[in-house]
Amino acid sequence: MQSLPVALSGADLESVMTAAAPIQPQDRDGFLQAICAELAKYPEVGPGLILRVIRQTQREYFDPPDLRGSVSKHDR
Repeated sequence: MQSLPVALSGADLESVMTAAAPIQPQDRDGFLQAICAELAKYPEVGPGLILRVIRQTQREYFDPPDLRGSVSKHDR
């Protein structure tokens, strides 16, 4: 993975990488690039903006697993 083109503090970078964990591996690079592209639009980047951008971008990239098939008839 390439380095992020936006300067982030350690805690902010940890937030972005934690948010990337549930994203499908083949989509993570696009997810990180989308976050960086959005953050690059702002002159000042702080934790609130980063979390908002993460939330919005996760909605576009997160593909939740279908767990309905794994429920046994005894669990219903």
